[in-house]
Amino acid sequence: MRDWSLTSGDPLHLTLAADARLCKPDYVNDHIWEVELGPSDPTAVSLHTTFGLRARSMRIFLRFTEGSNVITDPNTFVTKPSLRRFHPNFLTLDFVPFDNLQVSTDFWVPESHAIAGRIILTNKTNAVRQLKLEVCALLTPLDGQSIIPTQQQLVNILAGQTSGIAPVIFMTGGPKHGPGPYPSLLLDLELGPGATRTLAFAEAALDTIPEAFELARKTAARTWEAERTRIEMLQASEELEIQTGDPDWDAALSFSQQAAHALFFNGNEHLPHPSFVHARHIDNGFSRKGDGTDYAPSWNGQAPIESYYISSILQGAPQITKHLILNFLATQNEDGEVDGKPGLAAQRGRLQAAPLLASLTWKYYQATHDEDFLSEVFPKLTKFFWSWFSSTHDRNRDGVPEWDHLLQTGFDDNPVFDVWHPWSQGLDISLVHSPSLEAMLYREAQSIAKIAKKLGKPEDETGLIQSQAEKIRESINASWNANKSFYSYRDRETGLVSTGKIIARKKGDGNMRPKFESETPVRLLIEIQTKNPAAKRPEVEISEYFTKSKGEVETILGHQFQWRTGGLVATSQKIYTRIGRIAVHGLDEKDKINVSIIDTTGEDITLALPMWAQIPEQQKAHALIGRNIMTADRFDRPFGLPSLPESPDPEADLVSMSVHFPWNQLIGEGLLAHGFRAEATRLTVHMMNAVIQNLKQNRSFYQRYHAETGAGIGERNAVQGLAPVGLFMQSLGVNILSSTRVKLEGKNLYPWPVTIKYKGLTVVRSMEQTTITFINGESVLVKEEEPCIVEM
Repeated sequence: MRDWSLTSGDPLHLTLAADARLCKPDYVNDHIWEVELGPSDPTAVSLHTTFGLRARSMRIFLRFTEGSNVITDPNTFVTKPSLRRFHPNFLTLDFVPFDNLQVSTDFWVPESHAIAGRIILTNKTNAVRQLKLEVCALLTPLDGQSIIPTQQQLVNILAGQTSGIAPVIFMTGGPKHGPGPYPSLLLDLELGPGATRTLAFAEAALDTIPEAFELARKTAARTWEAERTRIEMLQASEELEIQTGDPDWDAALSFSQQAAHALFFNGNEHLPHPSFVHARHIDNGFSRKGDGTDYAPSWNGQAPIESYYISSILQGAPQITKHLILNFLATQNEDGEVDGKPGLAAQRGRLQAAPLLASLTWKYYQATHDEDFLSEVFPKLTKFFWSWFSSTHDRNRDGVPEWDHLLQTGFDDNPVFDVWHPWSQGLDISLVHSPSLEAMLYREAQSIAKIAKKLGKPEDETGLIQSQAEKIRESINASWNANKSFYSYRDRETGLVSTGKIIARKKGDGNMRPKFESETPVRLLIEIQTKNPAAKRPEVEISEYFTKSKGEVETILGHQFQWRTGGLVATSQKIYTRIGRIAVHGLDEKDKINVSIIDTTGEDITLALPMWAQIPEQQKAHALIGRNIMTADRFDRPFGLPSLPESPDPEADLVSMSVHFPWNQLIGEGLLAHGFRAEATRLTVHMMNAVIQNLKQNRSFYQRYHAETGAGIGERNAVQGLAPVGLFMQSLGVNILSSTRVKLEGKNLYPWPVTIKYKGLTVVRSMEQTTITFINGESVLVKEEEPCIVEM
């Protein structure tokens, strides 16, 4: 187990929460804590929470006194705090508050309703020292009672109340109440020369003070060394210990694996296996309804793209991938459809899952060789694949499905389809061919074929799937824009790319006579602009000719309009080569209507996904990468690949320049699949720079990062912003299949040798050769760049 020495200038992630591998965290009442080493009120080494917004703030901090010297501020310590050990639920800090007084502090979250601390003080002098140690607490309740000194069963404690819970702090050693200025438990200590004293405290928050007191007392009395050993053994069995030539990288890669484990909760009657929330920080974890059904999107279920990403991070725990797949398949209905966001409180996304499950399954098999699992899920994966080709998803029955909703894509702010930003178009995504969906389906087909071959299935069992995959490939190839060497969205019916253009506009009700004609059929976008928050949904008639008696008439009813920023928007179901009349009913006189041709020329990172599915031949792949992915005025930015190559509006900067790591992971895998190892390495470096910058400046991961500045965007501690451990390992050319099997390919293009340790296995990857040492002492030296598997 590695001993670190990370200080305030280093990457740090100091969130602590109950670990589902060691206890059963409470999904609806989960207390999450952060360790603070700097600015707070007061500045101190402190534990901080809001109990999931049940309090404005709760802080527990240490105060040291020797003679007339009183100190809480770590900036004034003789030696400032450094982080020696860290786990999802446990960390160790070392510091020296006074000359020659060594202090080690462990903070531990054993379960969702309690946190404990252990302080080990060592006198490094030859003199007897008189010290005072205080555990102080400050509670700013939403309602209730601030922390006050009190007693329970004749024991001095600190207690308060906020939003229906009672935080209680207990300390070992028989403390008295401190004199102030903060509520505290105080111990007078006499430390002889070289002497060490160990003390513990615990906080618990339950419905009543007596209940919380009992839990706090039991928690403080637990056997710390045994618990810590258990935690460290678990980490050694499920984490890749990675040592690069850069300590910042080492810390970020380790913190990311720990933070990913911390996102999991145990399975239950609603979801059979452990599942993850998308973020876990001090403001999360409390369900006011008491059952979790009121949780925000980051806590209401596992999504496919995030599942793929967290699986790539936790390579040392392949069973997690298996469990996530089984959770999705547990929601499969008789038509083969799988819910796209199943949650631990029986939440359901009510949208079909993005087709990534067979890809995840094959990835899991490559790491474990678990053929029994392949046999179990193969028929379900096949059924799921075919469910995408029903009329529900393939609306025009052309053999190439469409997304049902923007939320399925993993890029919710896509300005071509989004309705919530004023600069977005609001196009109905079900009316276009999306290369991202088609690439996923093509890759699913290939993965199913590999699984079938491994299981010895006859070829005719997957022949239809391969035929369907060829249709998908043809559709993707038709989306290729040779001028830009990039893929495009295309209209579902016409198969064409269209450029937006307003053809009619007016104020209020009435008729418009656009006299529009086009050589190629086009689809229309109807936008209503209104300042009335109670505006009624209008009805719009579109006619090929001015008189109703001639040609077809399409009526867009009120329920077909979607609310959007500044009004409503709808897309025509029909396509037109001419339009003679547009009539609108139900608008106020100040409301405006704009009718335009839909614009499918918008570009975004998801359009590069066919590269991940290995669809473009090498010449196209070279052009796509060279002219787009690795071009500075397109996608090649200092902190990763942005969502859009250019912004549609100055106000759209945070969306267009957002770096989505799950999508960067997929594109990185596509680079490697086409032999662009140097470019994948460069992308990994850019992503790591964003993570390290935010761990240093804010001690947090973020949902997204700004491609030009690296600034964190969105929710803190989100799975989408954890360091790309998987892409780092893939670009390094090392795949740890187990503690006795390693796959190597290519060469190490990073500027330093890399050492990976896992369950007694050690891999040292230098620039020219790789040394693999197994747990039995057997050592193998590999110099070749061709793919190979080395086994014990």
